[in-house]
Amino acid sequence: MRIFLAGATGVLGVRLLPLLIEAGHVVAGTTRSAARTAPIAAAGAEPVVVDVYCAGALTAAVAEFRPDLVVHQLTDLPDAAADIPASAAANDRIRTEGTANLIAAAGSARFLAQSIAWTPAGREAVIAGHERAVLEIGGVVLRYGQLYGPGTYYEAEPPAHPRIHVDAAAARTVALLDAPSGIVPLTED
Repeated sequence: MRIFLAGATGVLGVRLLPLLIEAGHVVAGTTRSAARTAPIAAAGAEPVVVDVYCAGALTAAVAEFRPDLVVHQLTDLPDAAADIPASAAANDRIRTEGTANLIAAAGSARFLAQSIAWTPAGREAVIAGHERAVLEIGGVVLRYGQLYGPGTYYEAEPPAHPRIHVDAAAARTVALLDAPSGIVPLTED
């Protein structure tokens, strides 16, 4: 399968990319920075430097790759968990404008998008709108629990439920590439 992985250098994307390659898929992985293309290429994928907010460039990049599936793993989160409230608007923009641009660029390709299995105060409408947009095109919404493990906000100890280890989240995502449209929770029991 040809897979366009938006967010290939994020905490989930860096784990998902090699799993997709190992499974035999042809993958294009996006990053906003030319300086971050080397790990994408080293994993065996085609690096694509594009900003999700530049709709024309994004549409051209997706059209050129001709994917069967677009996997939306984009977020705009800060490096420190304490900074999340101050950066909520940036992440909301990814869920609204970024998702709309990626859906438009995907055309007839199948669509799989990350979401979250909890609802932070004040973010209800944005999360619901993001998920609704994905479901309206027959896409799959993956509601990840809070990620923990190397490179996450919870490297040393797991957070409260709902949660999932970042490696398990990536592995379970690969198993859902052909899932029917709907919402799939990805959390630990």
